[in-house]
Amino acid sequence: MSLDTTVSPLFPLNGNTSIATHTVYLALGSNLGDRRGNLAAALQQLRDYMAITAISSLYETEPVGYLDQPLFLNMVCSGKTRLSAQELLKHTQEIELAIGRQPSFRNGPRPIDIDIIFYDDLHIVQDNLIVPHARASERAFVLAPLAEIAPAMVDPVSGKTVKELLDAVTQDGVKKIA
Repeated sequence: MSLDTTVSPLFPLNGNTSIATHTVYLALGSNLGDRRGNLAAALQQLRDYMAITAISSLYETEPVGYLDQPLFLNMVCSGKTRLSAQELLKHTQEIELAIGRQPSFRNGPRPIDIDIIFYDDLHIVQDNLIVPHARASERAFVLAPLAEIAPAMVDPVSGKTVKELLDAVTQDGVKKIA
């Protein structure tokens, strides 16, 4: 598997990939407050736990599930980390809280949401963590930015590439903006 190291002018890479042992892909979304600022703050804090190797463009997307809320900004980043999947989850949740995420209802509005989409090529099923993310393969707001940086990445559950998964879902309500 080769990593596309696309550089986003909005969110520069930190380039420190020598410490890594696990390849991870994270989806980030925000629809409350300063959406771009929230995403930038999350990326900056993630750098404490992973070397970011690629960052997608920003996509403005319609909410899914609960529709009566503002539009989201979504993106995906890839990186290298020495953390276990559980440790990474713990730190992403701490980052969400630091940026102001409050307990809410499923699919509700939030200043930041960080999901682990892929952790190496593993299929992880634990009480508080499912990787690949349980609904990522059916959500264009995850697949479109993911396909931008890793179109050939293979979903270990379906055996399909990210590009194949994206081609199989409607992309209505997903607009690349930066």
